[in-house]
Amino acid sequence: MANTLLVIEDDIAFSNALRLILTKSGFQVHVAHNANVGLQKAFALNPDAIILDIMLPDLDGWQICSRLKETSNIPIIMLTAFGSEENVIKGLDLGADGYIIKPVTAQELVARITAILRRVPHLNGKDNNDRKHIFTYDNLVIDYDRHQVTIGGKSIYLSPTEFRLLSVLIQHQGITLPHNFLLREVWGSEYVGEIDCLRLYISYLRRKIETDPVKPGLIYSEWGVGYRFG
Repeated sequence: MANTLLVIEDDIAFSNALRLILTKSGFQVHVAHNANVGLQKAFALNPDAIILDIMLPDLDGWQICSRLKETSNIPIIMLTAFGSEENVIKGLDLGADGYIIKPVTAQELVARITAILRRVPHLNGKDNNDRKHIFTYDNLVIDYDRHQVTIGGKSIYLSPTEFRLLSVLIQHQGITLPHNFLLREVWGSEYVGEIDCLRLYISYLRRKIETDPVKPGLIYSEWGVGYRFG
């Protein structure tokens, strides 16, 4: 059964292009051109994910994201030209499950949406209480209940800080997380600005989980911005 997406975007030409791209990729797509209609459709359709612009004629995307997260667990993917570190952090803080910066290719957009949908338990017929807290990616397996990490079947020890850092990266798989967002989430707000500390722990993680830490295939660097898993 096709996943249902709701696109909330006021640019009619762009939203039509999105509808075409996503429909061709197998999604069932609904579109709203303002916040009020978008909120009504979100509650009526209960889509599998919402693609949300920030600049809208009535409420902005920040307000919509906040309202939806108060009442539902529908994944929200922000698709916007607002690409500053402050905006990415704001979106993630409000609960956005994805943050995609325009312009973006059709291939990348579909891949990012698909990756986010894979992480949503109810799409696999499971609910949050019954699902096993196990994450797999290539030869990496993480058992969150036991705090166990294996690479190719071999157990890897991670310190509590390393485990927490990896967990935050995986939670936002596919999103480049700004340095200060990671520092605040893993170490606390008092560590904001301590980028050397973050770089050190990223290097620790890469030595333990990457096949080749010099050419990482799991944790990627976006120079001057932050780090991304997957």
